[in-house]
Amino acid sequence: MSILVADASALVSLGIVAEGDPDPLALCLYRYEVVVPTAVIDELRDIASYDDEHGRAASAVLDRTDEFETRSVDLDAEFPLDDGENAAATLANDLDAALFLCDEFNQLGLIHASLADTRLVTTLTLLSVLVRSGQLSTTAARQLLDEIGDARSWDANSYVQRARSLLEES
Repeated sequence: MSILVADASALVSLGIVAEGDPDPLALCLYRYEVVVPTAVIDELRDIASYDDEHGRAASAVLDRTDEFETRSVDLDAEFPLDDGENAAATLANDLDAALFLCDEFNQLGLIHASLADTRLVTTLTLLSVLVRSGQLSTTAARQLLDEIGDARSWDANSYVQRARSLLEES
């Protein structure tokens, strides 16, 4: 099973619809060995303290911590992103993880440059992988993308629009 290191941003995205059917968080946990740095768990706890959709999503992820591994890492003080991305990128490199799941769209170039041999993927990419592997229908992926996109305010993001159009062509 491939190792996937996840950041808080993507876990919150998956947690937005984690109670639904299909459950993309469950599909991710089934398909990959998910490893999360403790700094990301700390971020999820902070997010979960809010009484909003993101807080509920973070709580849904935290409710499933027994389904993934958590590890501590030493942070790179020179890394120009927050502790969660810093720790997740460091952990992905340390583990030689196959995938790093992150939805920090404004920082994808910097995060990509910080990874050695790990492939950077977003929730959008993960949904398309689940479609190609037959774990998720195209229709379900579109519905999930709409729900996640609405909750995450992704409507104006060109990367998200391109992913949506690719799913519509499927």
